[in-house]
Amino acid sequence: MNIRQSILTALLLVAAPTFALAANAANAPAAVAATPATANTEAGIAWFDGDVDAAFAYAKAHNKPLFLYWGATWCPPCNEVKATIFNRKDFIQRSSFFVPVHIDGDSPGAQKLGARFKVSGYPTTILFKADGTEITRLPGEVDAKRYLQTLGLAMNANHPVKDILKSALTGGKLSEDEWRMLAYYSWDTDEQQLVSNKDLQATLQKLAKASPAGDNAKRLALSALVAATNPKTGDPASVDKAAATKLLSSVLTNPHAARDNVDLLSGYPTELVGLVTAVNTPARAQLTATWDKALSRLDADTTLSKADRISALAAKVSLARLEKPEGALSPALQNEVRKQVAIVDKTTTNPFERHAVIDASADVLAKAGLLDDSDNLLKAELKTSHSPYYLMLGLAANAKTRGDKAAAISWYEQAYQAAQGPATRLQWGVTYLSNLIDLAPQDETRIEKVSSSVFQELGQTQNAFYERNRSSLEKLGRKLTAWKTTGHHDASFGRVQAQLNGVCSKLPAADAQRTTCQGLLTPAKV
Repeated sequence: MNIRQSILTALLLVAAPTFALAANAANAPAAVAATPATANTEAGIAWFDGDVDAAFAYAKAHNKPLFLYWGATWCPPCNEVKATIFNRKDFIQRSSFFVPVHIDGDSPGAQKLGARFKVSGYPTTILFKADGTEITRLPGEVDAKRYLQTLGLAMNANHPVKDILKSALTGGKLSEDEWRMLAYYSWDTDEQQLVSNKDLQATLQKLAKASPAGDNAKRLALSALVAATNPKTGDPASVDKAAATKLLSSVLTNPHAARDNVDLLSGYPTELVGLVTAVNTPARAQLTATWDKALSRLDADTTLSKADRISALAAKVSLARLEKPEGALSPALQNEVRKQVAIVDKTTTNPFERHAVIDASADVLAKAGLLDDSDNLLKAELKTSHSPYYLMLGLAANAKTRGDKAAAISWYEQAYQAAQGPATRLQWGVTYLSNLIDLAPQDETRIEKVSSSVFQELGQTQNAFYERNRSSLEKLGRKLTAWKTTGHHDASFGRVQAQLNGVCSKLPAADAQRTTCQGLLTPAKV
């Protein structure tokens, strides 16, 4: 998944209600007297106005489920959720039956809360019982109708999905609704709460076999195939390729089944085709043709969101490049891409939906080899976007593809300078610095200067060493350590390390963050 698709992740709703920022849980008051926000509730969702612990206390006192949404202003999928789900009248009406809580990834203590609730990718939505028990994680990549159906099942469920999974794996009798909860559970954002990454494929395979034949079994089997494509934890050798090809063909040729699984079919086309067929074989050609036809139907399906339709178009481009990744696409497909992008650009006026579809459109143009078109689309959007710094990463990626290192570095720098919010600025700074090391490792002065800027902001950020921040910093630490080792930049690295040590020394000795901080630029022991 590229950086434009980061769950990879919202300050305002389409309906313009007031957002409450989640406070640091460590400082949360224990008072139960907190009440939901009342300002602008007639315009949208009455997001809870108070800290997370107060929200759970309120939910328990009023015997209501709690709906937790974790997102970020710049995240395209988050903007898509806001534009297609959160602004729906039926969702807003349903929200009165639970306590809706929004955690913006840049709010104070948000990354620490992310670690507490085991959420990393944006967006993640979790439904809890009134007593705080997690019921399920809702899939952010399915369409609005399916999302609301899944939410309804979860709100009426007798058992949390954790217990349902245990029963399913031990031969228990499940209702159709319980199987559907498993089939549409957000395995992508599970964060190993239910199943470890190494066991996910086998678990999904077992569930698919145990589930009664039908849509749920197909969804689980498809999810198992996706898990098999994971290069770190998947086991492609265990896949029955003939049976998998038959399954894929049956879903692709069934318009209802294809639409229900559009997220999987558009998200992993080349991975799945590569999993079950060999290079340059009739079987691959046939499956690719079947897939392309299904994607054309999805791309033309006006009941799908524009982002979903653009994703289907992007999948067509990916499949066309499967056997010739560096080759030119057919003029017909390139013209189709231009035409579809022009339509969504002209017809999309909602700013949140635009952020999602323009990002996806720029990405598909780039994949189609139309880099100039992609640049033009992104540059035009910079003037009105609420998160132009995110779009700048697309311009940097395009320049990088061209081999224009100077332009790529310039866009990464501009993106960092324009980024807003402590977590976002930290992550954008890491992205800029990492690419600077890759593209201009000899520019020691600039690398040291940017490192100093990132670590200075790091020292000013409360609870900076949690969740997404921690992951970004650990990657940066490995990158800087490798740069020192391979480029003989000992003096510069030493000054950067000294600055980081100063940040670490200000953390309390008993704080786990201090250990994380101290280990960032320390080579791992072999």
